[in-house]
Amino acid sequence: MLDLKWVRENPDAVRSAAQRKRVAVDVDAFLDLDLRFRKQQQAVEAMRAELKAAAKELGRMSPEERAQALAGQQETKARLKEAEAQEQELRASHQEQALLLPMPPAAEVPDGIDDQDNVELRRVGDPPDFDFEPLSHIELGEKHGVLDIARGVKLSGSRNYLLLGELARLEQCVLQHALEHMIGRGFEPVSVPTLVSYACMEGTGYFPGGEEQAYLAERDQMSLVGTAEVPLTAIHSDEVLAASRLPLRRVALSPCYRREAGTYGKDTKGLYRVHQFWKVEQVVIGPNDEEWSIAEHQRMLGHATELMEELELPFRVVNVCTGDLGQGQVQKFDIETWMPSRNGYGETHSASRFYDFQARRLKLRYRPEGGGKPVFCHTLNNTVIASPRVLIALLENHQCADGRVRIPEVLRPRFGADFLGS
Repeated sequence: MLDLKWVRENPDAVRSAAQRKRVAVDVDAFLDLDLRFRKQQQAVEAMRAELKAAAKELGRMSPEERAQALAGQQETKARLKEAEAQEQELRASHQEQALLLPMPPAAEVPDGIDDQDNVELRRVGDPPDFDFEPLSHIELGEKHGVLDIARGVKLSGSRNYLLLGELARLEQCVLQHALEHMIGRGFEPVSVPTLVSYACMEGTGYFPGGEEQAYLAERDQMSLVGTAEVPLTAIHSDEVLAASRLPLRRVALSPCYRREAGTYGKDTKGLYRVHQFWKVEQVVIGPNDEEWSIAEHQRMLGHATELMEELELPFRVVNVCTGDLGQGQVQKFDIETWMPSRNGYGETHSASRFYDFQARRLKLRYRPEGGGKPVFCHTLNNTVIASPRVLIALLENHQCADGRVRIPEVLRPRFGADFLGS
């Protein structure tokens, strides 16, 4: 959510943000609604003040004057009740529209329509040059009897799967290694709920607008999360933290759920686009300092790229364009990992900074050192690892001519072998 005082003073910046991010919101209509709402608030307050002042005068009046004054007050109370109803109606519309206003992107974010316009910043590692005909992760998984998509679909419908034996163990090895990777960098592990209130989804910017992508438990007004970012960021909603507690650096390993609405016919084979997956997510809540946020964003990105290097996977980092940014994101970097079966890079990580966008919605504040009024925190998040998408890269990039899959050295002690399928 944006600072509405700033919105009133900078309408062109908000219009530009909506246009560049391709967010469907009428900024001028909101400003008109905002003006009408504030005028209605003033009218209600004026009537309340009038009634309060009139009540003080009643004791000085004669019985005849008091009767006449009370009749006038009843009329004012009736008008006030009607005005309050109008105010509440305007308040609801005002809140609904304010939640749609987009955060302006950083100056260094490239303009573009979709992910095809993202700008590559750097590449790390070279794609493998096989001297044999490589197999896809589906073929490798079926060859070793460790991937069963057909029975996953039988159980839960399309975009579901079963990992068996060594592949199930490899997934757990990767996830646990990623979690320890972050703990070693000072992050506090948290076990979070993955069924959360609508308020959490709204507070982190996923609602309104993202309901079609979420699995909803409407009877209980709850939603399954698509990322542990939601509960991690919302832990301290409606709280005022001490400045000395910041920054809070936390990491969670959790199951995640996405409906993948609007992707019919896209990436239907294999493990790239599925409904249920595991993710290790890092979230940082820090001070209201843009310079600090920019530096922290790079540090968080580094945590993920270091892990990818440990897994010996070739990847690239891209600066996400305006049309591919979310409503609240100021800037986002994606890590895309080489996947031989796709003959290209596939997105495996996203690192985002929001400044105070999420904190305003969550009422997440801190009191500065030395006192003063509470200010809104800054929030950031980044994928550490997501599975099974990372398994695509591990299986396909590390496959051998004999069909076995080499296990990265860093995982071998935990996995207990040098190869999958040995």
